[in-house]
Amino acid sequence: MQRLINQIVERAKANRQRIVLPEGTEERTLKAANQALTDETADLILLGNPDEIDECAKKWGLGNIGKATIIDPENNPRKEEYAQLLYELRKGKGMTLEEAEKKVLAPLYLGCLMIKNGDADGQLAGARNTTGNVLRPALQIIKTAPGITCVSGAMLLLTHAPEYGNNGILVMGDVAVTPVPDASQLAQIAVCTARTARAVAGLDPKVALLSFSTKGSAKHEVVDKVVEALKLAKEMAPDIAIDGELQADAALVPEVGASKAPGSAIAGHANVLVVPNLEVGNISYKLVQRLGHADAIGPILQGIARPVNDLSRGCSVEDVYRMIAITANQAIAAKSNA
Repeated sequence: MQRLINQIVERAKANRQRIVLPEGTEERTLKAANQALTDETADLILLGNPDEIDECAKKWGLGNIGKATIIDPENNPRKEEYAQLLYELRKGKGMTLEEAEKKVLAPLYLGCLMIKNGDADGQLAGARNTTGNVLRPALQIIKTAPGITCVSGAMLLLTHAPEYGNNGILVMGDVAVTPVPDASQLAQIAVCTARTARAVAGLDPKVALLSFSTKGSAKHEVVDKVVEALKLAKEMAPDIAIDGELQADAALVPEVGASKAPGSAIAGHANVLVVPNLEVGNISYKLVQRLGHADAIGPILQGIARPVNDLSRGCSVEDVYRMIAITANQAIAAKSNA
């Protein structure tokens, strides 16, 4: 499975993106940034007081932090420019210029404004901040991608079951954001998760919309939602191979798929699993992770016009490093699709 991580890192190195790290003095973030700068995985922009960042780098023996662009939100020469941009974006919602001038001092807002202005390509935060704090400025400033109204989170699952997915590699969504999606939102989550699988894992996505029913074997309104989502997803992205509703075994196991959903090109061959609600997604990936000893990478936020990712506050240095590379891969894909 390390091979896939290496491929993600190599793609990032080959087309270096400008990734903002707003938590510029956070220990794990700085240590991962130092490694990314050493490996030339991305061009990093650290937000924070330069003296504090320098002091932290010396304390932790991080010799390559000087290769990053360091911006102090408090003493940013472009502060007024970004405040004006934020004011123009939010004045319709009642924001005053004075409020905008205060907001640009907040690193999470400044990072998103840099992306909106074309001065950066993606952002990664969350080692110190809640998901809500990370998402709020992203949705206010960068907004959702064209045709998408909801944000979701995908999990990259590197399992020890090579007979399933792509040599044991699967992508699952939504595991992080939208608790009870309606049919339209579920369709969007399916399309976004397929695109994440392609952009980050390099997969040719084969998407299964999961349910407790396979092709009408059970009748219930939650099954109807999945059937409607399939129809909408096919209309949204006719180029994506997708089918449903499928039970998990029918989606993953060729003989079960052939028996329960004969004629389906996806049944038994799925590498992207889309669950009907957040409860199912969150429980499922954690069971796979703990009982199956799978490596779960993410959540990878999707649906935003440019990548903004949210770390767990319990993240490791390796988690941050991987997510820097993943954010870069998403930024590469976002530009190619623009």
